Amino acid sequence: MKHIAITPSLMGDLSTAEIEAGRLLFAKECDFFWGAEAATALPEADLPEICFAGRSNVGKSSLVNALTGRTTLARTSQTPGRTQQLNFFNLAGRLVLVDMPGYGYAKVSKERSAAWTDFIRHYLKGRVPLKRALVLVDARHGLKESDLDMMKMMDQAAVAYQIVLTKADKLTDKALEHTRRDVASKLTKHGAAHPEVMATSSESGLGIPELRATLTRLALPA
Repeated sequence: MKHIAITPSLMGDLSTAEIEAGRLLFAKECDFFWGAEAATALPEADLPEICFAGRSNVGKSSLVNALTGRTTLARTSQTPGRTQQLNFFNLAGRLVLVDMPGYGYAKVSKERSAAWTDFIRHYLKGRVPLKRALVLVDARHGLKESDLDMMKMMDQAAVAYQIVLTKADKLTDKALEHTRRDVASKLTKHGAAHPEVMATSSESGLGIPELRATLTRLALPA
């Protein structure tokens, strides 16, 4: 992974100590321990959870792999819409990462899409330890209708969520800032949305240390 220098402007309100704490946590063991395809199959919740949501092929699995410094922790699929289960990963006994199925893939049947939506709605509403949802959005395309639908579902479930732009390395700095501002302006209409829009790249490492540090704030203390 290409080294990204951390400057005060990139860190925002994060301290150097928090950046280091994030690095240390995400360098520890992170193991898959559960897969659930229905609400009745969800595991017991005894650790803080962070879930990753986004359109099919937005780069959810790649981001989870980049955060943990691995290449095969979360499996990427060449077939959009194929993975229809929640995958749970235990990070050092302090935080659970939940890789959600991709949404917005047109070739998924209406019945399957409806069942998926009901399952996700149940998970969001009933998961007490869920500290934050990350809604991943391709920086090249901005918010799509299916992203807005997911955000509305999270608003209704009163789940705090944050927009994370992926594939940010594909844009110029100017274009990325334009996308970030455009997305941020739309968040003012969503009560459960975190106001800060983060930009990341699983390939270049952009934003990965900051996202680790942000999520470490939500984990159990070391």
